Amino acid sequence: MTEYNTYIFDLDGTLLDTLDDLMASVNYALRQYGMPEHSREEIRRFVGNGVRLLMVRAIPNGEENVQFEDCFQTFREHYMAHSLDTTRPYNGIPELLAELKRRGKRLAVVSNKFCAATQELCRHFFPDTIEVAIGENEAEGIRKKPAPDTVIKALSQLGVGKENAVYVGDSDVDLMTARNSQLPCISVLWGFREKDFLKENGATTFAVAPKDILSFY
Repeated sequence: MTEYNTYIFDLDGTLLDTLDDLMASVNYALRQYGMPEHSREEIRRFVGNGVRLLMVRAIPNGEENVQFEDCFQTFREHYMAHSLDTTRPYNGIPELLAELKRRGKRLAVVSNKFCAATQELCRHFFPDTIEVAIGENEAEGIRKKPAPDTVIKALSQLGVGKENAVYVGDSDVDLMTARNSQLPCISVLWGFREKDFLKENGATTFAVAPKDILSFY
């Protein structure tokens, strides 16, 4: 059985519980334009495909709304200023990352969150464990997940290949990203999607708690 040496993690719903800060910024932006706000459960269903699609789902008529771009920009500005208000690592995540690092594993994050926020959150919460953090960056021509681009870039920056690497995430997008990157996938059950939904989308390996990840090879 092959031992994993490289772990590529999703961020939101996998390492960090970001839902309340995302909800606050979405609803702040919607209020500024007189649009109806959304519940925490609605926001949970909207996340997972990047912040632009989050706002497409949150704003009435999505990108067809004449105020979409302004509202989206308001969300971005508010979230960059408030992304650390309530966001915290899930219980057991700092200990998991520390143990993986102690064992000599290489650790990276790939996210559909915009790049500046991804890197700021990783620097703040995981400065001693996450070596590389890649977020959405249209200017560099890197396609967001489920395209394999961010994973390929993370592996390149780590200086390793796909051999003995594993992807860890909480959503159907993460499953597709792992598949497109030709990596095995560990699906976590403390994030934004339920086990039945993940199974329907092809998940076969599950972690109920962060420490479970240490037992997979």
